[in-house]
Amino acid sequence: MVMERIGKYAPDFEIPGADGNVHHFATYLGQYRAAVVVFMCNHCPYVGLYIDRLKALQAEFEPQGVTLIGMNANDVTQFPDDSFDNMKVFARERGLNFPYLWDSTQDVADCFGAEKTPQVFLVDANSVLRYIGAIDDNPQNPAAVTQAYLHDAIASLLAGQPIATPYTDAVGCTVKWRPGRA
Repeated sequence: MVMERIGKYAPDFEIPGADGNVHHFATYLGQYRAAVVVFMCNHCPYVGLYIDRLKALQAEFEPQGVTLIGMNANDVTQFPDDSFDNMKVFARERGLNFPYLWDSTQDVADCFGAEKTPQVFLVDANSVLRYIGAIDDNPQNPAAVTQAYLHDAIASLLAGQPIATPYTDAVGCTVKWRPGRA
């Protein structure tokens, strides 16, 4: 189960981003106090509902030493909307203020245990998974959020406090695995 990964090391990766650069996770962990890997894609309506909230989290926490990293692992044969070229368009049109990476082999998603889009994995500077799950408790209505799970987890981590809720069930679409992969 994915919740059993909390407290264990996150996998390292080196993969291309929609910005045309290759991104190495260890570099982020060397530069930031924490990183949030967000499994997402272009076509998922839940991702669409959360994009502005993700951008707001990046704007709030990046100056405090935390970055978000978007990660698309969907099978583009089944879902052409999630292609690398379409990721570039998505990042530009949505004004993403965090990197958006392409896990073309699906190895990163598999190693993290990703199940949904969006699903977040908060990793501390020592590469330890500290929170896994949902962004908050209300995808449809940001004004009605009563539990800001990811925000609270990041704030606790930065304050050196235990994360009260280290795991929640992510709500969204399933990761679209290649046939025979999942």
